[in-house]
Amino acid sequence: MDQGNISRVTEFVLKSFPGPPELQLFFFACFTLLYFSIVLGNFLIVFTVISEPALHTPMYFLLSNLSFLDVCLCTLVTPKMIADFLTEHDTISFEGCMVQIFFMHVFAGGEMMLLVAMAYDRYVAICRPLHYAIIMNLHKCTGLVVGSWLIGVLHSLSQLVFIVNLPFCGPNTVENFFCDLPLVIKLPCIDTYTLEKLMISDSGIMTMSSFVLLLISYMVILVTMRRHSSASMAKARATLTAHVTVVTLFFGPCLLIYSLPFNSFLLNKILSVFYTVFTPILNPLIYTLRNKEVILAMQKLRKLHIHS
Repeated sequence: MDQGNISRVTEFVLKSFPGPPELQLFFFACFTLLYFSIVLGNFLIVFTVISEPALHTPMYFLLSNLSFLDVCLCTLVTPKMIADFLTEHDTISFEGCMVQIFFMHVFAGGEMMLLVAMAYDRYVAICRPLHYAIIMNLHKCTGLVVGSWLIGVLHSLSQLVFIVNLPFCGPNTVENFFCDLPLVIKLPCIDTYTLEKLMISDSGIMTMSSFVLLLISYMVILVTMRRHSSASMAKARATLTAHVTVVTLFFGPCLLIYSLPFNSFLLNKILSVFYTVFTPILNPLIYTLRNKEVILAMQKLRKLHIHS
């Protein structure tokens, strides 16, 4: 095919949730409320961790970074989805689509690695408590966070470098509310079967390997906890339960989307909403409702602001 005669696609049409205008308004109201709750809830955790000296520990340092990543991931797609509920034609420019794909994989990949780092933190705290302060020092914690971001960036670049120069010259409809890579890679006017399998395998392997690492770490932690008394491990068990819940909520949809691709567009949209909207709003609830230290710190900050 003569690349010089190809008319390049300048925008993509996004397909959000279908329905009559009344249903679209309902979606608009619900997702607007969810989005502001996500931003407020996660930034409240970040602000609480920064403001309360008692929370200046490795676990809460990593937790505040997780909250920041949740806000980034949600903000990347949710505001546009909300605005598109009020318009008939949901479009995004080619450049905007590429930017969305890039940062989606940066934030999602970074969050996967950060969850692994948080599991490592719990492993050291429970399995090597006497060495915890030495191992999980500020330098190590900063390295884990920076490393998570770098891996997310490198993973995203490995995806984007193959897709950005493909000849998009025909179909331009993406059956999702954002530029979802497994769907966008099907649109170029050349055979992309091999590239599609390669890129989806890349994301699937990263997701699966992170999940396996987490499972191994949690199994080691559980074995260690069984050797100690229930009273001494009560706090550790509560914290671990929160971590496992968050990991399950985040990795479940990702594993289905990238490791087991399917052709149900509606189910794909539901799973996408789950890890871009529902998981970020559930994380603050899971970590605060089950954590007395965070609740006490928030109550302390509230009293200070009331009396100031």
